[in-house]
Amino acid sequence: MPVRADLHLHSCVSPCGRLECSPRSVAEAAHRRGLQMLALTDHNTALNCPAFAAVCSELGLSAVFGIEITTREEVHVLGLFETVEQALELGERLWKHLPQIPFDPEKFGDQVYVDPEGVIIGEVERFLLTGVQLGLEECGRLGQRLGGLFVPAHIDRSAYSIWSQLGFLPDFPYDGLEITKPNGPIDTGRFATLASSDAHFLADVGRRYTLLPGEEPGFAALKTALRARTTSPQFTPVSPRSG
Repeated sequence: MPVRADLHLHSCVSPCGRLECSPRSVAEAAHRRGLQMLALTDHNTALNCPAFAAVCSELGLSAVFGIEITTREEVHVLGLFETVEQALELGERLWKHLPQIPFDPEKFGDQVYVDPEGVIIGEVERFLLTGVQLGLEECGRLGQRLGGLFVPAHIDRSAYSIWSQLGFLPDFPYDGLEITKPNGPIDTGRFATLASSDAHFLADVGRRYTLLPGEEPGFAALKTALRARTTSPQFTPVSPRSG
């Protein structure tokens, strides 16, 4: 039976997420909906990946650790990793290039990272939705050098996508492309495609997902499926609240 994977999920450290979206709550929602493989990809940080790793292990879910990077062009891209340490290393590198714009909790809510039980450890003081001072290609090469997969996010969306910001797909050895509908404005023929929920709300977890061939979920299986272009995006309605 193919593996059901949702590889673009947000937790309470993402500024447009909700405090209820602790790593535990997100993983438990995915587990209830029959998903077997998940990636936590908060905006410009991996600080909730350690808690996510612990909860996924407890629930028997295969975890991938990542970041949704906002590039200098304001394009959203996913860096996906096998280990928490790799994702945290990318987060530390990005922090050096993140503008020092103070976060305003009165306007945007919270940007908190937590332990596996959802107890708040700390709050990120910079606004995580701003673009880092690195371009699309720089972000891609950085992620791949750290051993990760580089996947431009929701490339066919009208905001924060390659299509909305650039109008074309620059030449680069992407590991895959994330799409939100079967037929979009960009030719994806050379690359494997993924569909993910991009959930910022618990109700949205798993509303879009990808089938991976085989019965063993894991980063190696994802990497193999992307290289072989054997991923199968599954499209179901997603709330417009996801971003």
